[in-house]
Amino acid sequence: MKYPICIIGGGIIGLLIARELHAAGEKVVVFDRRESGKESSWAGGGILSPLYPWRYPDSVTELARLSQSIYPGLVKELQQNTGIDAEWVRSGLLILGIEDGQKAQKWSLKYANSAKIADASDIDGIQPGLGGGDAKGFWMPEIAQVRNPRLLAAIKRDLEKKSVEIIENEAVAGFDMVNGELRGLETDKRKIPTDRCIIAAGAWSGKLCAEVGLSVPVKPIRGQMLLYKPKPGLLQRIILKNNRYLIPRRDGRILVGSTLEDVGFDVRITEAAAADLRETAMKILPALADAEVEVQWAGLRPGSPEGVPYIGQHPDVSGLYLCSGHFRNGFVLGPASARLAADLVCGNEPVVDPEPYKINGVG
Repeated sequence: MKYPICIIGGGIIGLLIARELHAAGEKVVVFDRRESGKESSWAGGGILSPLYPWRYPDSVTELARLSQSIYPGLVKELQQNTGIDAEWVRSGLLILGIEDGQKAQKWSLKYANSAKIADASDIDGIQPGLGGGDAKGFWMPEIAQVRNPRLLAAIKRDLEKKSVEIIENEAVAGFDMVNGELRGLETDKRKIPTDRCIIAAGAWSGKLCAEVGLSVPVKPIRGQMLLYKPKPGLLQRIILKNNRYLIPRRDGRILVGSTLEDVGFDVRITEAAAADLRETAMKILPALADAEVEVQWAGLRPGSPEGVPYIGQHPDVSGLYLCSGHFRNGFVLGPASARLAADLVCGNEPVVDPEPYKINGVG
């Protein structure tokens, strides 16, 4: 007996694809090499926008905008189904220290959103107490955030209630293919017959693709973060400056991130990163000098050259698909990416044009 559709990877992308396929009437099983939702998805910040959206190709903006429209309903439905509040909050995103403000404005006009250039008085009104003395910024009031571990827990529980099987601590190591058709998977424990599979293994996707002759430049990029426990009400807005951000959580905690480190699959935290993040945090919000750092952690993002994910079928293997390479934007692009991947697997009309995400890299 063949397995249903197999998804390799139980992070935000894999879990959302499973949810979309289940909604389409498909049977699906999710495999994760360890506990699902505990890699990059758990470690991220949950900002629901690319950090500098005008610096990305339009294909990223298209997925981001669709995902942003999906999120309020998704979070509400998950809370109703599971009782878990993923803490979707429209905090707004204030970007400081930009040198390409005109490009940002053109991007905003193109997509008819409410983002705008902010001067010094605007900045103080948007978020008092900042320490940069910035004369200009870019204010994106519509941008929201989610608390990513809570969202992952909600999706996972929702899938379990729908009887979607999630198999943890079982790593997929290879594939069985005959005459260009997928016949099964090989894990570290057994062989599994299946004729449809989606690789959504985050930073490990590149290794798995190499097993099937597919060369895709997806590699791990370590990101380290800190969580502060300051006095309540210190920060209301998401602040971004020089690729570092501060995120206010609903309980008053403030998340500070993130490093970008090309160190392979090394997920260890370092004191050098902690010191750098503390210094950055205090420059942006001086009141954090007296706040306690509760915890430091690291995750491995699935880095890709322009942050454009690869979504589509293997060009030479029927039944084998890839949805990976979201880099820093797994949560930002997740709902739309999952919907597109599910459309392609099911043979439905794609929710967006799949061409920009097409996989071409046969090794």
